[in-house]
Amino acid sequence: MARYVIMRILMMIPMLLIVIFIVSFIMSLTPSDPGTLILGERATPEAVAEVNQKLGYNDPFLVRYSRYVIRAAQGDLGNSWKSGTPVITEIVRRFPTTVTLAAGAVFIGLVVGMTLGILSAVKQYSYLDIAGTSFAMILASFPGFWIGMMLIILFSLKLGLLPSFGNGSWKHFVLPWFTTSCVFIASMLRMTRTSMLEAIRMDYIRTARAKGQLERVVITRHALRNALLPVVTILGMEFGALLGGTVTIETVFSLPGVGSLIIEAIRMKDIPVVVGATVTLATCFTLIMLFVDILYAFIDPRIKARYMKR
Repeated sequence: MARYVIMRILMMIPMLLIVIFIVSFIMSLTPSDPGTLILGERATPEAVAEVNQKLGYNDPFLVRYSRYVIRAAQGDLGNSWKSGTPVITEIVRRFPTTVTLAAGAVFIGLVVGMTLGILSAVKQYSYLDIAGTSFAMILASFPGFWIGMMLIILFSLKLGLLPSFGNGSWKHFVLPWFTTSCVFIASMLRMTRTSMLEAIRMDYIRTARAKGQLERVVITRHALRNALLPVVTILGMEFGALLGGTVTIETVFSLPGVGSLIIEAIRMKDIPVVVGATVTLATCFTLIMLFVDILYAFIDPRIKARYMKR
C-alpha cells in the first residue's frame, strides 16, 4: 500500500508540470504585462520596461516557465502583479470559503441523493422510484445560477429568512449549499440506484435472503457496501471538481472563494494568481482522487489484497 501511495504521489509531478505549462502558455498569449498592470496606463514606457525587466517578463517563455517551476517547488507561487501580496496568501485567505461551500454541498448531495437512490432501487418501478428519478432529472435540467437566483428571491427577498450574499456565518452558506448540491443530488441518485440494482441481483444477496437475514441487513450490510465503489468515485470527483468549479455560485452569492479569485485574476491579467490558484486546485483534486483510491481498499478487501501485492 505504501509503495502504491508513493507511486501515485510521484505521478503528480508530471501532471502539475503540464498544468503549469498549459496555463502559463495560454496566459502569456494575452496582451498584458506586469509593468502596465502595476504602474497603470499612464506610466511612461521607460518605467513599464524597467518593471518588466526587473520581474523577468522579457525573458523567453521557457526561461520564465523553468524559473516558476523551481520557485513553486520551494513553496513560492510568486506575488500578485495587481496587489503585490504573495499568491499563497491570497489562496489561503479564500480557500476556507471554497472548501466550506464544496463540503456542505457534497454532504447534502450525499445524504439526499444516496437515500433517494437506495429507496428507488429497493422499490423499483414504484411511485417512489418514479418520483425520485423524475426529481433527479428536473434538478439536472436547471442551471445552477437560475436555481440560486430563485432561492434568493424566495428565501431572501420574499421571506427574509436567509442572507443572499457574503460569508459572515453559516446562514450565508445555506442557499449556496443547496444551489450547488442540486446537480450533485441528481447524479448521486442515478449512480446509487444503478449500483444498488446491480448489487441486489447478485447471487450472494439471494443467499443472504435464503438464510433468513433481515431485509434491512441485506440491503445495508451486503448490497450497499458492494455498491459503494462507483458512488465513492463520483463523490471524490465531485468534491474535487467543486473546489474549482463553484465560480458561478460564488459569483451569484458574492462569496470570496478561490474560483472567484481566478476569475478576477483573469480579468486583470494577473498571471501569477491565475497559475498559482490553478496549480493549487489541481493538486487538491489529485490528492482527493488518491484518497478515494485508498478508500477503496477499506470498502472492498479484494482491492486491498491487490494493493498489498505491489
